[in-house]
Amino acid sequence: MSSDISPYQSRPPWAFWRSAVVERQAEAVAHLHQPKFQMDAGLPIMTAGSCFAQHLHRKLDGMGWNVIQTEDIADRIPRRVARRYGYGLYSARYGNLYTPRQLVELMREVGAPAPIIWEKDGRFYDALRPGVEPQGLGSAGDVVQARAAHLKCVEIALSQAQCLIFTLGLTEAWVDRATGRTLPTAPGTIAGTITDNPVDFVNFGFAEILGDMITARDMLMARNPDIKMLLTVSPVPLTATATEAHVAVASTTSKSILRAVCAELVARFDNVDYFPSYEIITTPVLGGPFFADNLRDPSEVGVAKVMDTFVASYADGAVDVIPAPVPVHEAEWDVQCEEIMLEAFRT
Repeated sequence: MSSDISPYQSRPPWAFWRSAVVERQAEAVAHLHQPKFQMDAGLPIMTAGSCFAQHLHRKLDGMGWNVIQTEDIADRIPRRVARRYGYGLYSARYGNLYTPRQLVELMREVGAPAPIIWEKDGRFYDALRPGVEPQGLGSAGDVVQARAAHLKCVEIALSQAQCLIFTLGLTEAWVDRATGRTLPTAPGTIAGTITDNPVDFVNFGFAEILGDMITARDMLMARNPDIKMLLTVSPVPLTATATEAHVAVASTTSKSILRAVCAELVARFDNVDYFPSYEIITTPVLGGPFFADNLRDPSEVGVAKVMDTFVASYADGAVDVIPAPVPVHEAEWDVQCEEIMLEAFRT
């Protein structure tokens, strides 16, 4: 007769809350992320998704990894200013892609630009990435030209990528009624108005998000059959919800769906893996939760924990060479930025 008392008896330290989280035994902590596939500094990596992906982009770029950067004018604009205009945040200047549907639609638009233009106070904005032009552009024609140039850069990034790091951020979204395109934000928050730019609210469910991620994977593999996908879930709660639920309940629902989609994708596909940045920030697994005073943004300590775990998984012994920020008077650059950017679009 077997002497086993319980099926848990022979489980390793990382399988138990006490040893893995309360005591944080070294062996259990080291097992927090066991990569499904290997990555190294030479692998061409494309970054995209919700805002938390920016942390990985900057960290890997600062470590000298081969992070794809197809739109960058930091040699002409101070880096801190350039980031306000969407440069150096992701592999191309598409701003935050909060939902997988945005990623799919962006890839479909490559080669056939279809801009949606919003207006505010006589300035014009690309509705599919309104945050990358804090001051807007001078004409609708400038927006059209800028989007065409941007999509060429997206095409380059897609053609070079051997790994996509994508952060899933939201299930809630707004869809432009005229075109059916999924927007990063509702009209009226940055530019445009609900009256002039009518939209419909959508809250994507598990099946829809899973389907979009599978479609995105298929589109990426059509370009490169050997491409890898490393997924994360943003730990940042919703700023607001358009559902009838309390914002805390809506956030938990949203993040739960996104996390479940990641688990399903990892189980189905050998070339898809998940990195637990969400768990590191929002749970006690490494001593958290790690949130700033607004109880929403990850704290600097939390981000450092995420990055340290990532480096321990993929880049043993790597040295962080991110330069210290140089103070700049950002407002003085706003007028010059538009001229420099338009020149870049035309070339």
